[in-house]
Amino acid sequence: MDRNAVAAHFAALEAHRVEIASHRTIDFFADDPSRFETFSAKLDDLVYDYSKNRLTRATLHHLFDLARAANLEVRRDALFSGEKANSTEGRPALHMALRNFSGHPILVHGQDVMPEVIAGREKVATFASAVRDGRIRGARGDTFTDIVNIGIGGSDLGPAMATRALSPYGRPNLKAHFVSNVDGADIGDTLAGLDPSRTLIIVSSKTFTTQETMTNAASARAWIAGALGEAAVGDHFAAVSTKLDKVAAFGIKDERVFGFWDWVGGRYSLWSAIGLSLCIAIGPENFEEFLRGGYEVDEHFRNAPLAHNIPVLMGLIGVWHRNVWGFATQAVIPYDQRLARFPAYLQQLEMESNGKHVTRDGAPSPRATCPIVFGEPGTNGQHAFFQLLHQGTEIVPIDFLVASQPTDADAAHHNLLFANCLAQSEAFLRGRSEKEVREILSAQGLSHEEIDRLARHKVFEGDRPSSTFLYKSLTPRALGRLVALYEHKVFVQSVIWDINPFDQWGVELGKELCNRLVPLVSDAAADLSKLDGSTAGLISARNALLGA
Repeated sequence: MDRNAVAAHFAALEAHRVEIASHRTIDFFADDPSRFETFSAKLDDLVYDYSKNRLTRATLHHLFDLARAANLEVRRDALFSGEKANSTEGRPALHMALRNFSGHPILVHGQDVMPEVIAGREKVATFASAVRDGRIRGARGDTFTDIVNIGIGGSDLGPAMATRALSPYGRPNLKAHFVSNVDGADIGDTLAGLDPSRTLIIVSSKTFTTQETMTNAASARAWIAGALGEAAVGDHFAAVSTKLDKVAAFGIKDERVFGFWDWVGGRYSLWSAIGLSLCIAIGPENFEEFLRGGYEVDEHFRNAPLAHNIPVLMGLIGVWHRNVWGFATQAVIPYDQRLARFPAYLQQLEMESNGKHVTRDGAPSPRATCPIVFGEPGTNGQHAFFQLLHQGTEIVPIDFLVASQPTDADAAHHNLLFANCLAQSEAFLRGRSEKEVREILSAQGLSHEEIDRLARHKVFEGDRPSSTFLYKSLTPRALGRLVALYEHKVFVQSVIWDINPFDQWGVELGKELCNRLVPLVSDAAADLSKLDGSTAGLISARNALLGA
């Protein structure tokens, strides 16, 4: 990366922003009747419309120049070639291999990993099919009606999000549940009402030492053993892990252990055996369709020109908003109730990947990095935080996601849902001027005094940026595409910001301190003198409450 060139291109973008700041995006549509066609991109039946963002052809040229100065295309090719993209941990980031259907090898340290990947994929599919058709049963010979996935972070957010999103592809007699929080209410509420003899529990932990996961796994094990006996544990558990000795000590059979590789990061692991619960829920054929959707985006990202490359456009527009306009947040609003967990999934994907304050060489970042990501399904968000999005002092770029037709839902409902999505994006674009407000209030017969009192409260500034993803329906393939698009968007932005998106050191300190505090919290007589005043005070206050 030529940092001087990158800085120069950012300076050019700043100057360009000043040039267009007085122009409203809605006026760009008036000036260019083909703006939608110019500022949208397609991948099969998926349309990415970014025409409602305040940008022009010149903006895109500046952004593409910035991308080239940052060596985006070179870094992209290096990522796919198996170079050590995760520089702090010295390993590749090749989750794309998990969804590779090209027939071509993918090399890690000079070795083709595809034979192992395909074998692992087939093992997951075989086990999932056997659970679904009843060939694998519980200790008493009962078929499984409930699958409980125990994990945290990527081992939970990915499969939980995707299983909910693709619920129409599941079976009514086989339900998936997800436990992640170390709060005992999570595992307790999940297991309550389930039949142990018909429940399969999947423990997802690469090291089989993750504190939250193993605490919950121990509780689930006690639940099974208490109801069915110790000998039943092996028939009611499976594990996604690489630590065979720890799994064996837990009581899980070797043939029910599914591994993955250190070049697969947790938040990118849904494509691996971490997706076992999803594969059981929707079936191996649909799971493969999910993988193929991701593979199609990989091919698109590798081969499409920058001007038509959807992840590149997503990433660069995000940089335009974050660094040039100074927008510190990003909302993701799926107009699909089954995508309720998608914003939470993206929170980890984006904020754990790019929430970094130093560049790849350890120097302080010269500019802001990842925005705060949040969201809720439409239309719920409209009646919650959209007030701030429309009239608040902060401008929040928005990604809308919507299908052209529903999956296993009422068509009339979907027409209303779709209309709401378009109405909101139009409202953010157009706004409503004080002149328009006064005309409306006057037509309603209000007095001049009432109009003067109310007018400013009803003004919408508009020109609040949004992009829309439109796809035919939320199929496994469509979901795979959406996930992979955002993955590669994250990579694009990491290149521009010159940071490593594949490590997550920020989660480690809290873990270390928790391990130190557990014995102090558990012992009312523990010496708290070495703690800070607040932490010691809170522990003491809790001890007092427990003793009250």
